[in-house]
Amino acid sequence: MLDPSAFPIAAKWPAHHPDRLQLYSLPTPNGVKASIMLEETGLPYEAHKVSFETNDQLSPAFLSLNPNNKIPAIIDPDGPGGKPLALFESGAILIYLAEKTGRFLPSDPARRYEVIQWLMFQMGGIGPMFGQLGFFHKFAGREYEDKRPRDRYVNESKRLLGVLEGQLGRHAWLAGEDYTIADIATFPWVNNLIGFYDAGELVGFKDFPRLQAALERFRERPAVAAGLRIPS
Repeated sequence: MLDPSAFPIAAKWPAHHPDRLQLYSLPTPNGVKASIMLEETGLPYEAHKVSFETNDQLSPAFLSLNPNNKIPAIIDPDGPGGKPLALFESGAILIYLAEKTGRFLPSDPARRYEVIQWLMFQMGGIGPMFGQLGFFHKFAGREYEDKRPRDRYVNESKRLLGVLEGQLGRHAWLAGEDYTIADIATFPWVNNLIGFYDAGELVGFKDFPRLQAALERFRERPAVAAGLRIPS
């Protein structure tokens, strides 16, 4: 096991508990995927806030860990073979933590890939589309007189919500009857869409009752309630 202080990022965010997994993040829909997963698994970790207000994500220290300047990122001092592992991309982090702990990702190959396909559905569809909708609805894009870009993302977001609604009509959770990393990846984005982005009425969220119910079950999980606020 290598002390995380050996990594350049430690110059900006020192590890007070070097034996623990180090999380560099912010409570955004992508960031909380990692914190919720860590809370769900019970792995000891130390959280470091990467502030967008001060452009921490663009600092040389953070770029040494993730050259794509996006959160979350982690350093596990006890990675594969007992060697440290630095990792970025929220989907990759979820898969890694699931494999490390043997939780929220089935060992059966067929079931495993069912979960991974819904994880990829979030990564490739829900995240980018909901994020663009947020830009055009809440942030700088709302000033655009031409509403065609916003409406494009509204319509695609509605379609994606319909896909989730249909799947939840067949199963308790997205990839079946068990709660998995697919849910941990997806529901923070749904939560953000109707919460922080305030786009529930815009996308007709009331028309997706199964998704509403599943989101409530997700929010009620103690690990989710904690993870949504980390790093504070």
